[in-house]
Order: sequence, then C-alpha cells, then structure tokens
Amino acid sequence: MTERDEFRDLLIRVRAFEAAAHELLGVHETAPSRVYTLDKAYRELTGLSLKQDDLLRQAIRCVETQLYRAAHVLAWAGLMDFLEEKLAADGLVKLRARRPAWVHAMSLEGLRENTTEFQIVDVARELGLLSKAEHKALHGMLSKRNECAHPSDYYPGMDESLGYITEIFKRLKAIQPKSL
Repeated sequence: MTERDEFRDLLIRVRAFEAAAHELLGVHETAPSRVYTLDKAYRELTGLSLKQDDLLRQAIRCVETQLYRAAHVLAWAGLMDFLEEKLAADGLVKLRARRPAWVHAMSLEGLRENTTEFQIVDVARELGLLSKAEHKALHGMLSKRNECAHPSDYYPGMDESLGYITEIFKRLKAIQPKSL
C-alpha cells in the first residue's frame, strides 16, 4: 500500500468518524453538531441557483455561530428568491395575466422591488405553485421571519432556528418539481 493509499484510507476513516460523532452529539439539545442534520437535509435539495445556495448556506452558518435571528432572515431570503424565480420562469406571463394591475411586474427586479413578500406568496398560491396548506404555512413563516428581521421580543434559539431552516428546506423540496 502506497502512502497515497494510506492517506486516502485515513481520510475515509476520519470522515466516517466525524459523521458518527455528529450523529451521536446531535441528539444533545445544545450541541452545535445538531447543525449536521441541516447539512444532510440541504444535500437533498437540487436545482438551486448560486444565489439561493449561498443564502441557504449562510443561514446554516448563522446557526453554527449562534446568530439565530439572522439565520431565519437568510433562510427566508433563499426561499423567496427561489419562489420569485419560479414565478418568473415563463417571463412573468402568467403572473401578469393574473395580476394585470401589477404594471411593475414587467421584470423580476420590478416584481421584487414593488411587491410585498406576502403578495408574492398569495399569487404563487393562485398560480398553483402552492397548495392551500403550503400558502398558510408560508404566511406563518413570513411572520416569524418578520419577528427576526425587525425589532421584537422574539429571540429564537438553536431549536427554533434548526426547525425553521429544516422547514424551509422541506418547502423548497415540495415546490421544486412544480411548474406554472
């Protein structure tokens, strides 16, 4: 066995040990290893843009560094970017047909700058990207994000942040295969 083969074997063993350690430590409520479960859930997502990938990875990093409010905000931003891109996939044709008064929605940038996230979630439901239950859940998640993004007495901890981001991942996974 060459040194290179020995090194590969050692690297495989180290990675296996790290994964096992995260699995064991992740069951303890305050253990940072619980973030490892987010990484596993994140790897199941496909089809994200570089921007969405970056926003979601930053959200995970915020949990690792105990910036829980910021984690909520960044995870929501990743979800909204994905949803807005989905709505714009047909050049905003169906959206403009559904909302002709939205003259600002001639471009994705115009939509983002002049439409509230609440309204975007509403129109996504109307266009069939969200079920009734998903629609209600996203409005609730937006409310939670708002508590984190603006002055409030809400200070989420690790549990709330891990749950919020995990739910974002599940919502993204559910929306991914849908089209307008």
